[in-house]
Amino acid sequence: MTTIAEDPAPPACKVVYASAVAKGILGEVKGSVERLGRAPLLVGFLANADPAAKMYANWTGKTCLQNGVRFELREVDKDDLEEDIIAANADDAIGGIIVYYPVFGSSQDAYLQQITSKEKDVEGLSHVYLYNMYQNIRFLDAEKLQKSILPCTPLAIVKILEHISVYNSILPYGNRLFGKTITVVNRSEIVGRPLAALLANDGASVYSVDINNVQYFTRGAGIRRRQHQVHDTELKLEDVVPKSDVVVTGVPSKEYKFPVELLKDGAVCVNFSSEKNFGPEVKEKASIYVPAIGKVTIVVLLRNLLRVVENRQQREAVEKKKESS
Repeated sequence: MTTIAEDPAPPACKVVYASAVAKGILGEVKGSVERLGRAPLLVGFLANADPAAKMYANWTGKTCLQNGVRFELREVDKDDLEEDIIAANADDAIGGIIVYYPVFGSSQDAYLQQITSKEKDVEGLSHVYLYNMYQNIRFLDAEKLQKSILPCTPLAIVKILEHISVYNSILPYGNRLFGKTITVVNRSEIVGRPLAALLANDGASVYSVDINNVQYFTRGAGIRRRQHQVHDTELKLEDVVPKSDVVVTGVPSKEYKFPVELLKDGAVCVNFSSEKNFGPEVKEKASIYVPAIGKVTIVVLLRNLLRVVENRQQREAVEKKKESS
């Protein structure tokens, strides 16, 4: 009896592109612009020669133009940037400010992040926003009318995970990652660490991996704590990836390739690096693969712009009410 070999089934992996996720968030942006009744102005400061930063600025301008938001790119000398930011803080015509980092590539950049007014900080890098994020404080006011601003790239990844239903909408808001184990390969202060904090604050068990070690971000057994805690571990990448439902990578190196053989079958894989951290073989193991997130990040930036403008209007309305009473 002759046995006829069957053709192998195609990979079951679904590739999800950032444009599909961004489309849903754009509806929220357009609705906010309509309620505002005018086109808010976003000013971007470019003080470096990084081609990636210039490309990001160009994408931002294009997306603004398409969605009723004005964008002005100001290319300035880095030694003038501090004074230019302070002037923009005081300009009532400007709704939001973004600075394309790195500028000095040192602690000077952290200083520049803090002189940007929190009323115009669309990147969520001001101290009050970072404090709220790590402390799992989601609003700026006691009435819970003004939402705190979150960093764009970590929030973009959260929005992607919501879109592909990693977040369980049946659970209460704030606990919707309960039961999920996530590995984040990147612990930068701009993306990796904030992302691990956000995911853990939403209930996930998060392993944060960098070149030195693996840290564990958790709200504890039964997610009973209000905010996450961080624990150093002796674990290695090969210990945590096989039990992870989601793996997020952001290694800025052309040479780096994630060892997909460690993935458990059906894992969700997201790459936020400008490089391709996953090879094509990821589709043999992953159930969902998101190869890039840039378009979502830019739309989240616009969402943050509308939020800081709306928060400012809310504060002004409260102050006028107090004055008239």
